[in-house]
Formats: sequence, structure tokens, C-alpha cells
Amino acid sequence: MADEIQLEAGAVVTGQDLSRLDWAERDLTDIVLTDCTLLEAQLSAVILQGARFKGCRIIGCRFAHADLRETVFEDCDFSDPENHAGVQFAFSRLDEARFSRCNLAFADVDRSSLYAAEFHGCNLRGARFHRADFSRAFGAKVVRTAVTFDACMLELADLSEARAPECDFRKSSLKEADLRGADLEGADLRGANLFGALTADARLAGADLRAAEVSGLDLTALASRDGLKVTLDQQYALLTALGVDVHAE
Repeated sequence: MADEIQLEAGAVVTGQDLSRLDWAERDLTDIVLTDCTLLEAQLSAVILQGARFKGCRIIGCRFAHADLRETVFEDCDFSDPENHAGVQFAFSRLDEARFSRCNLAFADVDRSSLYAAEFHGCNLRGARFHRADFSRAFGAKVVRTAVTFDACMLELADLSEARAPECDFRKSSLKEADLRGADLEGADLRGANLFGALTADARLAGADLRAAEVSGLDLTALASRDGLKVTLDQQYALLTALGVDVHAE
């Protein structure tokens, strides 16, 4: 029974429905949850630093002011396909959190910190990153930015105004994503799909777009593009988007 389950730091829980438990303001550092279910739960001010979630269903839940630093999520489902609704992270700390093969479709990440967070093979279709912070200050004049989206589905995602210079988007699909005003200077976008992405005023100077799908990318609409890396076979798509009629001979 859920009423008999004791949630505490370092606990190991397997195969339980934890939806009815009170998660608010609990210290659950290093807890390990496997094949557990959380439905419509409010996780306010909960400390889950270093926690491990594997094969869990976390549907209709909201993390607010939560500490999720270094938390690991593997093969977890956060999305409600019927309502097209996803998990909410608001004013939370996800620095160095790691998501692997998770369904985060329609997730709403609002004013949360994600420095060095990693997403590997995740479904982030329609996810919204509103004022998400991928940076950390290491001194008065030293600010570093880091986040990894490795082979992720980011179609229709909202990354407008995101500040993610020199970050990793390799092999991710950003098809029809909103990248307007995003700072992706120096970002690794090798093998990414940018078809139909909204890129007006995006900053792509120094970004690596080799092997990326760039059909329709309007270079003139970018805020910066100096040092943009592409291959010879990508020139046709880029020049065509500029209205240049390219001939083989």
C-alpha cells in the first residue's frame, strides 16, 4: 500500500504507485525508484539531488522549486498523450541532471537552471524552454554554458531566445522548432535536422552544421553567421534558400 511506503533519503523503492504520497519539502537525496508510478503529483521544494529514476511513469506532475541536481532518469515516461501535456519544471535546479531515452514530449521547463544537463535519445517534441538557464558563473567575469541534446527529438520545441552557445545538439531533430533569437554560436549541430525551423535573429556564428539538414535555412535572417561550418554538398540548399539559381555546370 502507498500509505505504508516510507519515502526517505537513500531509500530503494520498486514497482510502487507513489501518486498519493506527499512529496512537498521532503529530503529524498539519493533515493532510487524503479518501475514506479507518479500521477498528478505536486513535487514542491522536494530535494532529489542524486536520485535515480528508472522505468518510471511520471505523468501530469509538477516540480516547483525542486532540487534535481545530478538526478538520473532512465527510460521514464513524463508525457500524457491524450491531453498533449507534459511534465512541468518551474524554478527548479536541474544542473548536471541526466535524461536517457525518456519521453518528455510537451515538457514545460520554466525559469529553471540546467547547466551541464544531458538529454540522450529523448523525445522532447513540443517541449518549451522558457528562460531556461544553461549557464553557470565561475567568477565575476567567467560564465560558462553547457547542455547536451544528443540524438533527441526536438521537433516543434520552443527554444526561442535560448542562450546555448557552444552546446551540443548533435543528430537531434529540430524540425519546425522555434529558434528565433536563440544564441547557438559555436554550437555543435552536426547531423541535426533544421528543416522548417524558425531561425530569424538566431546567432549561428561558428556553429558546426556539417551533415545537418539545412534546406530552407535563410542565412540573411540570422543575427550572426561568421565562421559557420558547412560542407560543399550543403551549399546547394543554402544558396537556393537565398534565391540563387544553382547549376551543376
